[in-house]
Amino acid sequence: MVIVAGDDEGGGGGREEVRELGSGEELLVVERRQAGEVVERKGSWTHVAFHVATTIATPAAYAPLPFALASLGWSLGVCSLVSATLASWYSSLLLASLWEWNGKKHFTYQQLAESIFGSWGYWSVAFCQQVASLGNNIAIQIAAGSSLKAIYKYYHEDGKLTLQHFIAFFGAFELILSQLPDIHSLRWVNGICTFSTIGFAGTTIGIAIYDGKKTDRKTISYDLQGSTASKLFSGFFALGTIAFSFGDAMLPEIQNTAREPAKKNMYKGVSAAYGVIVLTYWLLAFWGYWAFGSDVQSYILSSLTGPKWTIIMANTFAVIQILGCFQIYCRPSYAYFEHRLTRKSNGQTKTSLVRLMLTSIYMGLITLIAAAVPFFGDFVSICGAIGFTPLDFIFPAVAFLRAGKLPQDVKLRLVVILFNIAIATWFSIVAVLGCIGSIKFIANDIKTYKFFHDL
Repeated sequence: MVIVAGDDEGGGGGREEVRELGSGEELLVVERRQAGEVVERKGSWTHVAFHVATTIATPAAYAPLPFALASLGWSLGVCSLVSATLASWYSSLLLASLWEWNGKKHFTYQQLAESIFGSWGYWSVAFCQQVASLGNNIAIQIAAGSSLKAIYKYYHEDGKLTLQHFIAFFGAFELILSQLPDIHSLRWVNGICTFSTIGFAGTTIGIAIYDGKKTDRKTISYDLQGSTASKLFSGFFALGTIAFSFGDAMLPEIQNTAREPAKKNMYKGVSAAYGVIVLTYWLLAFWGYWAFGSDVQSYILSSLTGPKWTIIMANTFAVIQILGCFQIYCRPSYAYFEHRLTRKSNGQTKTSLVRLMLTSIYMGLITLIAAAVPFFGDFVSICGAIGFTPLDFIFPAVAFLRAGKLPQDVKLRLVVILFNIAIATWFSIVAVLGCIGSIKFIANDIKTYKFFHDL
């Protein structure tokens, strides 16, 4: 049985119907303009914080941040990271405030976009969400496979298993988790993942400081590497990486799990999650760059040389956290196709069977791509540029202005308008530059490596 969220009054055009099937089993058929995560809204603000922190603060998101700083230098790198953090937090609060902007609840990001911008908003968000979802899950599956391989190599130094084996193992476990019905059912998984985020950051920061102190500091350089053109493309690439690190294309779907008052619980949950993000992102980025300088790797765990058991611990935390993040991002795809197939069969197909079929296809596709093209950093940057930047920075700022949710005070209104326009403009530029840098790096990697390369 599927549990439906809340009442139907103001439910974003929703219509609910319960049908009795032959054996007395109940099927709840939910017809909405867009398939959304259908859950009972009883999540507290702490559950919201778990979901948001798990979605954003994955090791795959902030492990590349020292490398991003190395591509920009201390001044520009720190400014970019701090400003992106504040802009992302502000944009998340804007998006949460719009969930019921016209008196109707909007259960998915696509519904919200359609209510403000019409059909083009719906399809634009749908495209960006799918790019973000697919790109993110490919990137973090590569990261999880790399961490599992590192653990394996610690115990079996001459082992024959490759990165592709561990990507497949991770995919198989995610297929099992994919049978859980909705985002709310993942709340305790994501609670564990949030603590794993803190554990990963703390362990990695500690090892980085340990490595940095035992290294001759005179050998560490913070100069930008390469030719002028190389520095330029690396800088573009870094901007896309930073945008990816704040990726959360699922805020309205997460808000749909929060109990009333949903808006207040969302504000508290988002702010609590960003407290975790500031502690983990900033400290790891700054200490990681300090420890290794310009030689830091795109996935910082590859740079660590401290005690082996601590590196194993960091990799273990990374895998646990990625388990939950992966699930959050695959849910829009699951919900949409599951809804469509159930409707076409007029309720004659069991939801669990449809879910098993869809999740098997999805996981097979993601696992195949991740194994074939295991270029972690490339997916991070292009996914951030094309998928997350529009959803996390540009759309919230523009949508807030379009919805007319402005303060009454004239001076404050002018400040809000100018600030939102500045955010939308700057991050539109970031999206373009990040995309250019990502394409350049992908082209270089394709020339260097073969498909299914064991990195």
